[in-house]
Order: sequence, then structure tokens, then C-alpha cells
Amino acid sequence: MPLILPGNVASALGGGYEVANSCRFNKGDTAYMHKTLSAGNRRTWTFSTWFKRISLGTQVTFGVVQTSTGDNNIMAMQIRADNKLEVWDYAGGITASIVTNRLFRDVSAWYHVVVAADTTSGTANNRLRLYINGTEERGVGGYATDTMPSLNLDFNINQNTKVLKFGAYDGGSVGSPADFYFAETVFIDGTQYAASDFGEFDEDTPTVFKPKDVSELTFGTNGFYLDYEDSSNLGNDANSGTDLTEVSLAATDQCQDSPTNNFATLNPLDNAQSSATYSEGNCKWVTTTNAKYLWGRSTIGMSAGMWYAEFKATSIPEHGYIGICVDAPDDDTTFLTNGGANDHVEYGYKTSDGNSYNNTGSSSYGDTYTDGDIIGVYLDLDNNKLYFAKNGTIQNSGTGISITAAASNGYGEYFFCCADGTSGTSGTFEANFGNPSYTGTDKDDKNGYGSFEYDPSVGTFDSASKDFLALCTKNLGSDGG
Repeated sequence: MPLILPGNVASALGGGYEVANSCRFNKGDTAYMHKTLSAGNRRTWTFSTWFKRISLGTQVTFGVVQTSTGDNNIMAMQIRADNKLEVWDYAGGITASIVTNRLFRDVSAWYHVVVAADTTSGTANNRLRLYINGTEERGVGGYATDTMPSLNLDFNINQNTKVLKFGAYDGGSVGSPADFYFAETVFIDGTQYAASDFGEFDEDTPTVFKPKDVSELTFGTNGFYLDYEDSSNLGNDANSGTDLTEVSLAATDQCQDSPTNNFATLNPLDNAQSSATYSEGNCKWVTTTNAKYLWGRSTIGMSAGMWYAEFKATSIPEHGYIGICVDAPDDDTTFLTNGGANDHVEYGYKTSDGNSYNNTGSSSYGDTYTDGDIIGVYLDLDNNKLYFAKNGTIQNSGTGISITAAASNGYGEYFFCCADGTSGTSGTFEANFGNPSYTGTDKDDKNGYGSFEYDPSVGTFDSASKDFLALCTKNLGSDGG
């Protein structure tokens, strides 16, 4: 079965409430939503969302409330450049502030956060409460900064004509736009809810927190519920309130990646040489002209079963490869060093000659490919075969490439990857593990997961029909892995 890098495996659990969709907010697009508020309850409110990080090292915003750009009476929630989460309110000075000791550094995990306020409480520590993955942070990681609001403080929220901006600071024109997948985003006006109102610990795995239906909560005057299930209106309030207005969001930003079905992405933490950038929810990979022997790999590794991914060759480098690898690049390793030591057991399909490559040499395989082509990668670890397709056509008449079994490759797993094997030309690939950043034809796998340009089960593979699956946690332990 697949092996997932450190992160949330709650999404592999069966049963319970299912979250169908998330929304991908890309920092490079300065994507956000906004809504003008009415007069509501400034003392008691709750915000809840599931989120999956995309990039690290820069400050990114969940949301902010202010009248207009430059308004200094403000409330905001952000993850800082040091990866700590911060909630603060300012009115001529800090009126409330909490900063976690916990660091949010896992780009493969779904986190759940609840910020719940009630300044009418006589207990100071209950006036601003933060829950992470179902547990109040004060009793677990504690706070690096802990400034509780005064009794009956009116926060800079729920004020008439104030603008709530979800996913941006100062409307995205300055500051720190979001770089997250968001799911099940809820704002409550007038009630301080706990994390248990938005999720629950699994009965059989009691340390795992998972979502539950929130539709019966009391949302109040300015409350809203974003379920992201309408790709034509991602700001739709599923609670039937006023929708949020979208900025720089498109239908392709609706994703199946969710806290109940976590999809693989490319892993930006592998970028040891700092010669590539990741965007579009870590599904787009761009190298520079200085790149050499650099590759991007999936966040989920595979040790058994049958798996499918697509890579759109957006801008082909001189020596571009698509295939599978076993480890992350670093300054001392190279991708597909023909005739070199068989340390990494990589297999790739090369752009310029159509040959298949591994660390011991190359063989004639299929057609060359170029900008705009979509390469399907079919990994059969039950029979140790690898296949490629160009724009839906299986190459080499369906005869697979024999590969070393995962159990014998020295690492115990393989990862899907794309690679730039030279310096002097840049390259761009868009990876699709069932969660595309480009517009496709919406083909899913036999279990109904993923959205691909081409059907993962169409084709003949060594004279047989085979069913390949999207690389997501709902397929863990299925008949594909």
C-alpha cells in the first residue's frame, strides 16, 4: 500500500461525514473572497476551517476585517513567516493577541483550526480560545504570546460596513495573500462554539480528529458556511446567506483534495537545490535555467498496488523526464546518471528522444513529446511494470518497462516525479494526481476518485486490462494498494 509522508492520515478513515471539495487559494494569484458586514455581535463569535498549507517561509493570511485598505482598526488571523499561527486585534494598540508555540510546517497534512471568542466571560482565558485538530492549544502547545482581551471588549469584527476579507490582507493589494487549500470554512456571529461542534475524534482511532456536519449550527447575522461545492460560485454561502465575492478564483480552483480524502501533491520540502518553484497548490513545478539534476516528487509514496498520475508538459526543458523516483534530490545526487551507481533506481520517459531511462542506461520506448502534451504514468507494483501514455495513447504498444520491486530498491517505495536533467533551459510541468490545476475532461478512477484528462483504466497493458487508481488516501488499502 502507499506510504504517506508525515501528515494527516485521518483522511484514510472510512465512514462518517465526507467533505467533497476544497478551494485552492494561490498566493501568486492573490486569490481571496470578501463580504461587507452588517452590525453583529462584536464580543462573541467563532471561526472554523480546515486548511492544507502550500508554501512555507512567508507570512500568509487566513482573513482580515477592516473598513478599507490602510484601516488600522483591524482584526487578522495569519500564519507568520516563522510558521507560527497568530490571531490579533488592533485598535490604536494591540487589544488581543495569541501566537502559538506550535509550528505549522507540514505541506501534506490537513489541519483544523477554531478561533472562538466571548469577551463577556468572567474567565480571562476563555475570552479568546484556539483549537487545533480538536484540542485547545492552551493546554497542549501553549502560546508564545498570550494577550487576552479585556472583559466586554468589542473586537474589530461584525461592525456595520466593515469588510471581511477571507484569504488576503489589505484586499490582496499589499500584505500576505493566502497560500492554502481551504475546506469547510465557517464563520459564526453570536455564539462561541468549541472544536467539538465542527468535528469529532474517531471512535476507533481516538487521536484522529475528523469533520462532522455543521449545517445545523446557528450562524447569526454575518455568519456563513463555505463548502466549495459549486465550482461556478466558490463563495457560495451554503447557509443561504449573502455569498462572498471571489477575486482571482476560477472553477479549476475547486478541488477534490479534502480533510476526508487527502490527495498527493508535489512536495516543496524536497527542493534542496532551490532551483525550482512550486505553485497552484504544489501541482505546478517550474525550474530555472540554472537547474540541473533536479526533480519534484509526490508527497505520497507507493510500495504496492496500481497507481496513475498525469503530467502536463507546459514548457519542456532540454532534458526533461517524467517517471518515478525513490528519494529527494540534494546537492550530491543526480537524476538518471546513465552507467552510474544504482543508488536511486529512477525510471524516466524523456522528452527529446522518447526513450526510457534508468540509472543503468536507456532503451527505445515511445514518441517524443513537447509543450502541451499530457503524459500518463501507470505504475503497476503488483507486477513491477511501468507504462507511459502520450495524450491518452499507451506507448510501446502497451509493453511495460520492467522495474525493480519496491521491496528491493533500497527504499521500499516509489514516488511519481518530473525532472529537469540539464542547465541552460527552464522547464514547467503540471502534475495531476487526481487534483488538476488545468482544465481537464474530468475522468475519474474506478473508485470514483480524481479528475483526469484521460481515463486511468483505458488501454491495454502487456495484453491485459488493468485498473489504476488516483493517489489519494481514500484509495489506501483498497484493491489497488
